[in-house]
Amino acid sequence: MWRIGIDVGGTFTDLVAVDARGRTTIAKAPSTPADPSLGVLDGLDRLAAALGVNRAAMLGATQRIVHGTTVATNALLTRGGARVGLLATAGHRDVLEMREGLKDDRYDLRLARPAPLVPRERRLGVRERIGPEGQILTRLDRRSLDAAIARLARERVDAVAICFLHSWRNPAHERAAARAVRRAMPAAFLSVSSDVLPRIKEYERTSTTAVNAYVGPLVARYLDRLAARLEGAGYRGPVLIIHSSGGVAPIAETIRRPAATALSGPAGGVAAAQRVAAIAAAPDLIAFDMGGTSTDISLLLGGERPLTNARGLAGERIALPSLDIVSIGAGGGSVARAEAGGLLRVGPQSAGAEPGPACYGRGGRAPTVTDANLVLGRLDAAGFLGGAMRLDDEAARRAIGPLARALGLGIAAAAAGIVRVVDTNMAEAVRLMAARRGVDVRRFALLAFGGAAGLHATAVARQLGIARVVVPRVASVLSAWGMLSTDLEIEVTRSHVGETAALDSATLRRLFAALEREARARMASWHRGRIVLRRAADMRYGEQVYEIDVPLDGVAWNAADLPRRIAACFARRHEALFTYSLADRTPVMVNASVRAIGRLEATPREPRRRAHAPAKPRAHRRMLLDRPRRVPVYDLEALAPGQRLRGPALVEAATTSVLLMSGDLARTTAEGWLDIAVDLRA
Repeated sequence: MWRIGIDVGGTFTDLVAVDARGRTTIAKAPSTPADPSLGVLDGLDRLAAALGVNRAAMLGATQRIVHGTTVATNALLTRGGARVGLLATAGHRDVLEMREGLKDDRYDLRLARPAPLVPRERRLGVRERIGPEGQILTRLDRRSLDAAIARLARERVDAVAICFLHSWRNPAHERAAARAVRRAMPAAFLSVSSDVLPRIKEYERTSTTAVNAYVGPLVARYLDRLAARLEGAGYRGPVLIIHSSGGVAPIAETIRRPAATALSGPAGGVAAAQRVAAIAAAPDLIAFDMGGTSTDISLLLGGERPLTNARGLAGERIALPSLDIVSIGAGGGSVARAEAGGLLRVGPQSAGAEPGPACYGRGGRAPTVTDANLVLGRLDAAGFLGGAMRLDDEAARRAIGPLARALGLGIAAAAAGIVRVVDTNMAEAVRLMAARRGVDVRRFALLAFGGAAGLHATAVARQLGIARVVVPRVASVLSAWGMLSTDLEIEVTRSHVGETAALDSATLRRLFAALEREARARMASWHRGRIVLRRAADMRYGEQVYEIDVPLDGVAWNAADLPRRIAACFARRHEALFTYSLADRTPVMVNASVRAIGRLEATPREPRRRAHAPAKPRAHRRMLLDRPRRVPVYDLEALAPGQRLRGPALVEAATTSVLLMSGDLARTTAEGWLDIAVDLRA
């Protein structure tokens, strides 16, 4: 029996199959942005071939498939989502336009106001009003509601978002409006704020509900199509989708709240980082995922994945639980250009999967990071993707040529400049994230994964003063591998605002008990195994305008001084995140939440490799590093457990390459991973 993880990226679709003994088989296929399911099926064919069986036999013996999708991400980034209408409380239809009254960069006087996902003509007010305590101040006006629905029907919207004032406290009017929309517009996707995000903060709730409606039809169509194609190919097991929080859920639950997949793919990388942190004994870890289009960065403290409710994407606020991941436009396909004054920039524009870098031979003409690495000798033109794809060195040189002339450099020097700039961009992104978290990156290890990370990881580590880099054997598809290490998850949340000193212990116990009942019941509807519950609260100091997630595991819930104990949890969490807390300030609890975790059978650890004689270089290659060098090239799969390699050296696998700079020392672990000690003196 196999378990299969599938991660659809901007350039490649990555697949991993793990059997009952932990043996891992990988495959890559070009992504197909117009219909990602076609790339998935192509990848399944390649994975089956690598396993030595046909696709039907492989799928028939597959226990579960876990999938990360970029459909919601791409819809937001390209503004290619559904045609949405919004029903709001009369007088409050412009919340999306006003946002929170601030620009993303308040000091940029020329910054254009972002266009809302729903234009004003499709944002309609409905006469109704519920007070902050849930009392009905103005009953729902049926004529006003019917007129608004008729207007949206004439506008031929694909989806309807409903967000009334204080519905988090009393959802009666939203539910009545939802029933009316379903009767009048049965084909429309429906997104109701009291289902999507039943919490205070009007803009966050409205924005999240609108995003959910905007991506909903596309995500639903894609997942329905994928499920049908997998069933037609012979698969009968569950298809689980990884959410932005790092947990997985069935397709039906995902379609109910598709905005939760906005960071679906990168979430697999963080799940993998958690597993690696335990295996490599590196609890403080920077996950550094460099793919074809972007680089995703996250920090694990003590082996714990970082969660936040304050994430955004493409300028839109999505206040659902999400891993704290920073994405920048730096990947193998990032395009280099010369700007006024001879300034070299790399990214965020990308050649993507189509046409891809110039060296792919698919019509791309812009110089990219991959082209630069090929020109510098870091990639094997004949052995790319295990020989399945040949790279065109001359096409790479032709692409870099105009850039080199604009910069007054030779082609090799321009290629080296491209690599230095993209390395610096990635190092700066790590610095900014670490500064925001108040941590010193020098005490972290760097986990390098994604198809392009191995060629850049040690250079990035040098810039940051990081002395250890870990590269798993399946680094190029680690996000897909990490998806197989996740559990089913669902979170239930309610707002309950008050200073901890004024909260009542009995009320808090009743609140969390009710949330636990709801979370357990929802999880039990699609999971028959063990269920674990985790309590948490969103809290802040009174003067702050943002909250932090505070785990409440281990709190003595029967204690008479329960509010004081919750306040102590907040102080410890604030200290861990920002290196300080304020003993003289009383914290405020804003939201209570319970996460139900449906435990899945753990993916076995990769078997230890048998000891054998150290492998010798399979070749030597001319390469431009600090100067032209003749560098030994090793086969990653052939390295013996415990074998040590001194840089400069290049370690190649079918789908990734790892560059050791002068002075670096790599040790091969029992699993066949590279554990690299970076020479920071260089």
